[in-house]
Amino acid sequence: MDAGIRAAVAEWLLSETGAEKTTITGAKLLSGGAIQENWLLDLVVRGGRLDGLEQAVLRTDAASGVDESHGRVEEFRLLSVGFEAGMTVPEPLVLEPTGSITGKPFYVMHKAGGTANPRMLTRDAALDPHRTGLARQIGREMARLHRIQPPRPELDFLGDAPANPAAQRISELYSFLDSLPKAYPALEWGLRWLELNRPAPSPAVLCHRDFRTGNYMVADGKLTGVLDWEFAGWSDPLEDVGWFCARCWRFGSDAREAGGIGSRDDLYAGYEAEAGSAPDWSLVPYWEVLATVRWGAIALLQGERHNSGAERSIELALTGRKAAEMELDILQQIDEIERTRANV
Repeated sequence: MDAGIRAAVAEWLLSETGAEKTTITGAKLLSGGAIQENWLLDLVVRGGRLDGLEQAVLRTDAASGVDESHGRVEEFRLLSVGFEAGMTVPEPLVLEPTGSITGKPFYVMHKAGGTANPRMLTRDAALDPHRTGLARQIGREMARLHRIQPPRPELDFLGDAPANPAAQRISELYSFLDSLPKAYPALEWGLRWLELNRPAPSPAVLCHRDFRTGNYMVADGKLTGVLDWEFAGWSDPLEDVGWFCARCWRFGSDAREAGGIGSRDDLYAGYEAEAGSAPDWSLVPYWEVLATVRWGAIALLQGERHNSGAERSIELALTGRKAAEMELDILQQIDEIERTRANV
């Protein structure tokens, strides 16, 4: 972030918050965020509603994105709804929707302390005494999110809630695979299995749709902020649970079935304590298969951005290779489900 942009953002913050003085003394691009950019701002703020604020995060678009991702205006509204619902999220502070200050819309939010590094969260032994509490806290956060039900006028951009979320996801994924230059039989077979085994629909609620290890911050064994709301939408609440528990998001710590950080029982216990009731947990393996197909499709999308020549990137190319892992995982998951059903 060059000096001119810093000065423009500082001047805009001053006018938006009623401050007497606002200075940006430092700006550091944070790691992660292939689709968005997150800048840690060091601030001096005097007066106004952000008086004394020393650090904040500015979130804006990266050079490229994906069609499924919400814009920053929509993401700010989603974050605001989550914050108002009592979720542990970085408090959204102020939105610049026009792009007139930096050339792109952005918003500023409180900085959440800790780390989101999935390798550390899934493997650091220092976190072991806290894993039960952390998994339960994540379950409670999901339950708070899933209390938000349609209609919500400030979330009109999400469209109508689907009558059958699983059917909608399957349809979306078929359309996506049909748009690719090659066939992917294992993904197609997984989709067909999902279609044939589709559960009865539950009422749609607000789902994060990317609630996984790597997208929340942890400090001192506690969750400090749920991040990255760009894919949120109305869906079956078990879509979030299945996405969180899917093997592809355990980062190699497969024995900890809740996101590689804790036990499935603790995640479920936290959810039930907050919700006051239990969803049909027996359906979670179905949603884990759907999560794996979806991640395989997203990986192909990322890889295609590189393969097409539209955006040369070793990171995108390597992500595309993940699809092969998801194909094997789909076959193994479905085999395990079918064997359990057959009591083999």
